[in-house]
Amino acid sequence: MLSTFFGPLVRDYTLRVGKALYRTGISPNAITVTGLILNALVALVLAGGNYTIGGICVWLAGSFDMLDGAIARASSRVTRFGGFLDSTLDRYSEAVLLIGLLWHFLQTGNDTAVMLTYITFVGSIMISYTRARSEALGVRNEAGLFARTERVVILGALLIIGQPVIALWILAIGTNLTAAQRIYHVYRTPGSS
Repeated sequence: MLSTFFGPLVRDYTLRVGKALYRTGISPNAITVTGLILNALVALVLAGGNYTIGGICVWLAGSFDMLDGAIARASSRVTRFGGFLDSTLDRYSEAVLLIGLLWHFLQTGNDTAVMLTYITFVGSIMISYTRARSEALGVRNEAGLFARTERVVILGALLIIGQPVIALWILAIGTNLTAAQRIYHVYRTPGSS
């Protein structure tokens, strides 16, 4: 996972940015909502088939996923509701991006890309669901290769170079493989089976 290698560096950087943003008085929840709004705007760009601009915007909007938590930690305003809101709106952010792509592929008649978009959506939702269910059982579960950060990086990069269908092939397989890895992780955890 990219998060394993780059996570400490990214967290350190975003914490510094979070401290700076905290001084402006902006709340972590406001950043979370702003991230969703930005992703909705990016979806409109993708719906128009503007891959390169859309890919850059996917990365920019995705950065808000990290900043809300950084502001919360910097301000010591980490709350259960804030974590819940962040997690929930992250799912909506990812869904709205995929809806933008889905709309574009429906307009262009690319049936393969339509199906891949749907499979990617199911996989990304199942990643979150398997983590939530396993943690409800008391099993910490971040297993798998395609966490949110990886999905944003891959989608943005391949959109920038004009390869949305390749991105969807990778994400359709990778998201569902990650969900399967999380299921297996719970199965292998002592006391779970």
